[in-house]
Amino acid sequence: MIELSLLTALLAGLLGGVHCVGMCGGIVAAFSFRADGSTPPFRLHLAYNLGRISSYVMFGALAGTLGASLRLAEFMPVQTLLFVLAQLVMILLGLYLAGFNQWVLVFERTGGVLWRAVKPLFQKLLPVKSVPQALLAGMAWGWLPCGLVYSVLVSALAAGSTTSGAALMLAFGLGTLPNLLGMGLFARQIQPFMQQLWVRRVAGLTVAGFGVWGLLNLAYSAFSNT
Repeated sequence: MIELSLLTALLAGLLGGVHCVGMCGGIVAAFSFRADGSTPPFRLHLAYNLGRISSYVMFGALAGTLGASLRLAEFMPVQTLLFVLAQLVMILLGLYLAGFNQWVLVFERTGGVLWRAVKPLFQKLLPVKSVPQALLAGMAWGWLPCGLVYSVLVSALAAGSTTSGAALMLAFGLGTLPNLLGMGLFARQIQPFMQQLWVRRVAGLTVAGFGVWGLLNLAYSAFSNT
């Protein structure tokens, strides 16, 4: 099951690029604008994104640890409930990406509390003048309240172990890398395509399909064991 979850997280990150254009476009533009010219842009943008992904991995490890504690408590129904919740959130996420609802924005509003604490530290790192500074700025960027990130974190919680949760968020982060790295280097070419309605529809419904597939697999397993 973890292999399927990793693939789902990877593809959710990749297809979620339709959301990243709107959510992170301003930050990527700020990074591009503030680069002092002494360091190649590709190195800086790669460092930003590696820092961001490292924050995701940390979040996944913490969520996985919490899920593991529930399993160690031998409260077995919790694991099944978390899995069902993760699939339902994935469906809602897909519908959000497709433009059919905005329910996952509840996660963003909740995460705004943390971002308000991190934002001053983030701003102190600007303007970025070196790769290490870009890495730290990227780590702060990872705390930006994002419904896409928080939705996948529910799956990390359901993963049931520290390493599985971290691996799942790593897969998700790597899925987001092509979009956000490309946005930093080729924003003018990428953004018009990603903002087309049919692209949003296809990407969102595909992500929602992952959640439906997960629920069908669970139902099939339960039926087979009876």
